[in-house]
Amino acid sequence: MNKRNRKPRNREMYRAILTLKTEEELMAFMDDLCTVSELQAMEQRFQVAVLLSDGMIYNDILDQTGASSATISRVNRSLQYGNDGYAVAFERMKRQDAGEEI
Repeated sequence: MNKRNRKPRNREMYRAILTLKTEEELMAFMDDLCTVSELQAMEQRFQVAVLLSDGMIYNDILDQTGASSATISRVNRSLQYGNDGYAVAFERMKRQDAGEEI
């Protein structure tokens, strides 16, 4: 279930994503699935999450990304009180960058 609107999620889409093996495959899938503006919004939110997790302050994030203060606040709430999705991804990316098996 989605916490926000209590509608069941379409698990098939998430299963499909998990079948993809390369960044190129995932990027092609996302290009087919999302509009350009949707992708830009998700990429911006991810960039904001990275910068917040690195300790950057709101004003510097705003200047660097062009994200609104509302977007920065929403991402910060997800980092602080969300489902730890960002934390899992960040940890796995660090391990991958260090050459560890994931």
